[in-house]
Amino acid sequence: FPFSLLLTLGCTVKYSGYLGNWNKLFCSNGNSKYPRLMKLGKDITLCGLEIGLLSMTKGEAALFILTPEYAYGQRGCPPSIPPNTTVLFKVEVLDFIDSEECDAFFDLTYEQQDRLPLEKVLKVAAAEREFGNYFFYKQRFKIAKDRYKRALSILGRRSSSKAEQSQINASKLLLFLNLSLTYLKLECAGRALKYGELALEMDQGNAKALFRCGQACLYMREYSKSRDYLARAQCIQPFNHDINNELKKLA
Repeated sequence: FPFSLLLTLGCTVKYSGYLGNWNKLFCSNGNSKYPRLMKLGKDITLCGLEIGLLSMTKGEAALFILTPEYAYGQRGCPPSIPPNTTVLFKVEVLDFIDSEECDAFFDLTYEQQDRLPLEKVLKVAAAEREFGNYFFYKQRFKIAKDRYKRALSILGRRSSSKAEQSQINASKLLLFLNLSLTYLKLECAGRALKYGELALEMDQGNAKALFRCGQACLYMREYSKSRDYLARAQCIQPFNHDINNELKKLA
């Protein structure tokens, strides 16, 4: 497998490593509810494990027997792994993410990034937002927030046409909404309100943005402002269960 391919693939894996006949555990992340995203070739460096993982698909579980040349070699890894030891790994692939385009983009200078076609920039921003969504649903809200902000950082370029600016604004709007919700999860209501209001500057009738602002104001006990935002959201979506529940909570 090309080394360049390994460096662009991230995966979340549940794993347990054993010595002998599956009777001596020497490493495991099995107790972690949300295993961190690891890069092949960087965080996962055992040759045999890299090859094994690249043969797997999302959701697949496998058992690997790794002879010393595919594991810790002649020296082993004292004190846990003796020299010339065959090890056993039980692994389950939870997800794979390819970060090749994003990594290549952020390796460029600012001037080089600015010269790229808008289509490329929007694609990278969308990929970064997907990374943010991935971490959000894993409840890794701080990492999600950083990925959303990273995506937002590349959308500050000025456009030469209204059509291009409209595309940029559409991408920004999604990120403002994501950031508003993420800051609510982080219990940073002031920041959640800020990004909700930025979304409303782009789309005054956006029910999600009004709802997020209403939630943030309610958290900060600014009840009058919360009522105003939530009532406006309800006018747009009168049968929205979440909006109506939030108004009941406010009352």
